[in-house]
This record gives sequence, C-alpha cells and structure tokens, in this order.
Amino acid sequence: MKKLIFSFFLLASCMHQATVFAQDPNTPDEKILDRVIAVVGNEAVLQSEVEEQYFQLQARGMSAAEDEKCKIFEGILFQKMLIVQAQIDSVEVSEKEVEAQVDGRIRQFSNQIGGDKQLEDYFGKTIAEIKESFMDPIREQLIAQKMQSEITGDVKITPSEVKSYFSEIPKDSLPIIDATFEMSQIVIKPQMTAAEKQAQRDKLNAIRERIVTNGEDFKTLAVLYSDDPGSAKLGGLMSGVSRGDLVPEFASAVFNLELNEVSDIVETEYGIHVIKLIDKQGDKVDFRHILLMPQVSAEAKYKAKEKLDSIANVIRTDTLTFEQAAIKFSEDENTRLNGGKMVNPYTGTDQWEAKYIEPSINFALRDLKVGEISDAFEAKEQGGPSSYKIIFLKNKTKAHTVNMKDDYQMIQDMALNEKKQNEMMRWVTEKQKETYIKIEGKYKNCKFDSPGWIK
Repeated sequence: MKKLIFSFFLLASCMHQATVFAQDPNTPDEKILDRVIAVVGNEAVLQSEVEEQYFQLQARGMSAAEDEKCKIFEGILFQKMLIVQAQIDSVEVSEKEVEAQVDGRIRQFSNQIGGDKQLEDYFGKTIAEIKESFMDPIREQLIAQKMQSEITGDVKITPSEVKSYFSEIPKDSLPIIDATFEMSQIVIKPQMTAAEKQAQRDKLNAIRERIVTNGEDFKTLAVLYSDDPGSAKLGGLMSGVSRGDLVPEFASAVFNLELNEVSDIVETEYGIHVIKLIDKQGDKVDFRHILLMPQVSAEAKYKAKEKLDSIANVIRTDTLTFEQAAIKFSEDENTRLNGGKMVNPYTGTDQWEAKYIEPSINFALRDLKVGEISDAFEAKEQGGPSSYKIIFLKNKTKAHTVNMKDDYQMIQDMALNEKKQNEMMRWVTEKQKETYIKIEGKYKNCKFDSPGWIK
C-alpha cells in the first residue's frame, strides 16, 4: 500500500521540479539529474514526469515494459498541447475547483495509509505542504480536461452512426453483459415505543457513567456492548474520518469535543452513541464510539410488515402507482423523492447486477416478474437497523451478448466516445503542424500513435 501511495505523491511533488530522481546502474556513483526531455509550445516535459508514471504502473502490478514509457510520454505531450491551447483560448479553472480535487485526493490517500498523522510521518511533510505540492499538477489536469471538453463539446452521434459503429464490431469480440435489474423500493422502519427508547438510553447512560465516573476503559466497553460491527472489535476505534463522512448530528458532536472528552448521548439515524475524541487534525478525527442500535419489538416489526403489505395491495389494484406510494409512504430519504427508484452507487445508473444487490433483495427478486411487486420482507442495511421493504421490478435483462435492442444506450455511448477520440486525434494532428515541438534523446525513437510529434 505504501509503495502505491508513495508513487502518487511523488508524482505530484516532482512535477515542475528539477530534482535528483534516478541512478544509472552502470555508473552507480553518478546521479542523474532531472531534465527537460521535450518542449510543447511554452510547456516543458520533465524526465521525472515519465519516470514517476512508469513507477506507478509497476507499483500497481500493471504492465511495465520499457515501451510503456513511450505511451506515457505521448500522453504527457498530449496534455501539454491541451494546456498550451487553453492558454490561447483563456480556458481556466478556479482555485476552488483545484482545492476540492486536491482535498479529495489527500483524503483518499490519508484513509488508505491510516490517517493524516501517518501520512505526515511517512513523507516528512505537513498536510499543508503535501497539499501545496499537489496544486500545480492537479490544476494542469483539470485545465487539460476542460480544454478537451471544449474541443469535443459539439460532437454528436446519429442513430445511423450508432448502427454503423455496431456493425463494424467483429461478432466474436462482442462483450457479454451480466443480468441486470431496474427496481424501486418502499421502505418502512419499525419504531421503538417510548418506553423501549428510554430503556435503551438508560442502558447507554449507565455505560457512559462507568467510563466517566468509574474510569472504566472505553475500548473494553465498546468491545462488550457496541452494536457497530465494523468498529466494535477495534474497541470502537475509527481513524482518519472527515466531517463529510459522518452524518450531521455525529459530526457536530465529535468535532466539538476536546481531546479525550466523552460526549453525552448522540442520536442519529443509526441509533444512539457515546463518543470519545482521540485526535483531531484539520477536518479529520480519530475517535472511539459505542453504538446501541434500535432493538424494536416483534410487534413493531409485524406492524411495519402489515402496513407494507397493505400498500402493495393498494398498488396492485391500480388505486395508486408505485411511484406515488413511494413518495407518500416510504421512509427512505435516499429514494423516496424519486418515486423509490434505486440508483446503483457503483455505476451511478439504475442498472443493478446481482453482485451489487443486498442478499435479502436478491432473494425477493428471485421469482419476481417484470411489473410485479414483492411481498414485504425484512432487510438489514449494512451498519444500520432493520427495515421492511417491498420491491417493484421495473425491468430485467438476462445475461446476454451485447446487442442493439437491449443495449442501445451503451452502444451509443461507445460510438460517441470513439467519435470524440477521432475528433481529438484530428485536432492534435492540426495543432502539431502549428505548434513548436522539440523532443530530446531516446524519446525521438518512440512509435507514436500520432506521428506528428517528430518534426
């Protein structure tokens, strides 16, 4: 993990710097200084830019043949060409956009390595210094992306072009599409009675009292009592968590604690918590928490199931559409306002492959036909309390070879992407003729996809 993270950060910090980066194995005592290996317009390409991207491939276990350096090099030339054109066309990105991207990447790497402190220790830099080293390369990436969008923004695709594109794909090269489902849900969450809620709060208050007054170990009590399956075995510990990763009530509580302070009871959609702050670095915190999830009675579960079955029967008699019923009755805020439609977080679409679907929903879908509504069933969300659901199966496709009837949108996207790539190649070829380009050393011998880099 550290090698992979190191390669990403080294790329960010080495771009635009002239530093020692490598050593020739034939001359072990001689260090090779970073150097300019190409110029595109007024933009220089450094040897370190190629070497570090090549190192990333090796660190990720991907192909790292020597000719990969030529592919990397051409990709950098292409990005520099876009940046040069962006300067001419006054295409810019805001500092806010750059900072958002930088913050996101630092957060990702921090989570991978175990927190901000570990990240700072590993690189010997503060988070502010690491962030600063990211700013220029990320700005270049965003500008290049924006310039590319400007060039291809007007590219459109017609149905006849989609058909022609598909007809040219060799039949034995057509991909297999897994079975997919389009579905909507209505969710009812069984509620605890006032007496049950109070009993649970009394239990958590008693645990908190043992920590605050009696000095018992928070970690031990979290292992014994917490209902959070992810953190309980770690003594309730969660590290390197940003404010945006937490529900608002929890975030407000934990970020207002002093180091080693234990919170009062905090109520969230997951249950009730007590929290102990371990460390705080900027917008990241390390903390321990004990969660007690709602323990609803069998009677409350029965009432939730009964209510959903009644809703399903009303929909089946055409008194109400599933969409209308979801908006009116569903207690899941993520899907209620769009009529219960379930969006796959892995793809951002409403297409679900079985491997992404929760087991209880998969079971409910097993004998369901398109247009049918399931009976009510209990579903336990990961990290959350139980709920009851009914599922409407809007569409289902079997595993199949990609075809125009079932997969038109996918084929259209592929055809449009190819047309945009062709437009970019045409643009690059024209710009190569009018842009100053100079390539040094061995990279003159590369076999480029676009030969116009060599003049």
